[in-house]
Amino acid sequence: MSELLLEIISEEIPAGMQIRAIADLEANLVSGLTEIGLSYNNVETFVTPRRLTVSIGGVAEKTEGFTEERRGPKTDAPEKAVRGFLGSVGLTINEIEKRQTDKGEFLYAVIHVSGQDALDLLPPLVEQAIKKISWPKSMRWANHTVRWVRPISNILCIFNNNILPIKFGPFESCDFTISHRMLGSKKVKIRDLQDYKRVMKEDNVLIDRKERRDKIIENATTLLEQEDLRLVSDDNLLEEVLGLVEMPVVLMGSIDPEFMDVPSEVLVTTMKKNQKYFSLTTPDGCLASKFLVVSNQLGRDGGAAIVAGNERVLRARLADAKFFWEQDKKKRLESRLSQLNNISFHPKLGSLANKVDRMVEIASKISDVMGLDNENILRAVRLAKADLSSGMVIEFPNLQGIMGSYYAINDGESQLVANAIRDHYSPMGPSDSCPTEPTSVVVSLADKIDSLISFWAINEKPTGSKDPFGLRRAALGIIRLLIDNKVRLSLSDIFDHAWESGKYTNIKRDVVDDLVSFCADRLKIHMKSSGKRHDLIAAVFSVNKEDDFVKMLSCVDALTEFIESDDGSNLLVAFRRAANILRIEEKKDQIEFDDLVDTKLLDEMEEIELDKALTKIITRVTSNLEYEEFNRAMSDLSHLRSPLDNFFEKV
Repeated sequence: MSELLLEIISEEIPAGMQIRAIADLEANLVSGLTEIGLSYNNVETFVTPRRLTVSIGGVAEKTEGFTEERRGPKTDAPEKAVRGFLGSVGLTINEIEKRQTDKGEFLYAVIHVSGQDALDLLPPLVEQAIKKISWPKSMRWANHTVRWVRPISNILCIFNNNILPIKFGPFESCDFTISHRMLGSKKVKIRDLQDYKRVMKEDNVLIDRKERRDKIIENATTLLEQEDLRLVSDDNLLEEVLGLVEMPVVLMGSIDPEFMDVPSEVLVTTMKKNQKYFSLTTPDGCLASKFLVVSNQLGRDGGAAIVAGNERVLRARLADAKFFWEQDKKKRLESRLSQLNNISFHPKLGSLANKVDRMVEIASKISDVMGLDNENILRAVRLAKADLSSGMVIEFPNLQGIMGSYYAINDGESQLVANAIRDHYSPMGPSDSCPTEPTSVVVSLADKIDSLISFWAINEKPTGSKDPFGLRRAALGIIRLLIDNKVRLSLSDIFDHAWESGKYTNIKRDVVDDLVSFCADRLKIHMKSSGKRHDLIAAVFSVNKEDDFVKMLSCVDALTEFIESDDGSNLLVAFRRAANILRIEEKKDQIEFDDLVDTKLLDEMEEIELDKALTKIITRVTSNLEYEEFNRAMSDLSHLRSPLDNFFEKV
């Protein structure tokens, strides 16, 4: 058994492409080994900004030999046919066997195939594995014809401690790696994986992504404890930074005090988007005037020059952000509304100004249904999209809504209006916080309902995995807004109103019904993801065509509580027994027993008592369902257990 070690060194691979690339390379190699019949024991992979490394241990030095039998023509076949068969199998007539079968005597060739050496099979396999890596974007460089994500500088490939000769374009494999660029890019000869790991560690290259993560967290924790600060957790940023450094060194820098009056979200976004810095907070939750930067080296001065350089770059970035902040505040949000006419929402749906007009109509309807004073609501709707024309949001689109709330406060708008502007995009996903203030809830609902009805009207629905306009997310947002805030309304009525006020031209009923069904499917998924039983969800939806989602959830909750109780589980057993008996009798008599009970046919006391109990309980259950007392309705059903048990025991 031998070890195959492959390392491809290139210029920095974009952080977002590294995980997929190393997975592709591993899969290509492993599937190739399986295909050619070379066994192996284990696989290790490593990825850094400049390296894709795969080690496969326990690779067989040759494939296993095998014996193959081929049947030829009959023994009395023409000589030409026999010669053709002998030529195809590469044997002489003396090496051929004759075997008697049910169909006569035939010639048989027994071919012994020897195992092939791994040294002969591996080079083309490795070359193909490299070529087959799927890059979202690739490039050519110099005068080379091969494509790769970034220019390649070295290919290490060794098998059984020796160079495995492979070629990729002009590059030929070698038995040395190249050390950390900041440490002189030395060429170091490698014998095997253990040697490779040792060399990388000595050169301060952490090839293991987990080790880089652990070191960043450990170093950051030390610095934070020294300054009594807290890290603004950002897993996405951490994953990106892991793909930017081979030798992570965490350093702390300072934000110039002149920028601390800029909204904290702007500072955090600028540091994250432009500089990949981690933001920090004080123990009381305020943004600290410090940041963490992950460098690829420490430097001879302990990182002082690196920190100074990063502070200088950040100062320039924040100066731009502060300029946008100061300039935007000079113009009231209301004065920006006319600019929404020049921003397209969708070619078939008009401008953002048109969308806001539709949102106003929807919000007015919802606020009436909820019995809310709509003054603040309609004001917030009018101003909700105004910040999209501001310099700050054009520069940082993810700050939409957030900046609008700051500008609203600056203009003297109420806090309710400002909060609604800030929150109307939420919830953005299953883990995002959901607005709770009634004003914010209505504005958010209006935004999402308009998006759904308008895109449905132009037949731009989600298909398969494609959802370019985020309509599934919008539907889930509506569901969470309704359920989390226990908002009772008929989606059909709201969609009807949105359709009429939007002046769409399709067949309204078809669109509205399809849209309600789409939202109901999202509700089912939401319920399942929150732990509701799928069979109970299906049961409730099979008998209820409600578009009041709060009511539907209450039904599922009540049914779940009842079924999981002793009374519920026992009643379910009795129900199944009765249903099975009924099914058997219907099949035997070729008739459906769906008429009312004829009490004249009841003789036994247990039959009469069961009928009385059913009549009484049906009346009570119907009344409780009408008043949406679902738990009481379930409790009433439990009273059937005793008469049912008596019926089955004695009748």
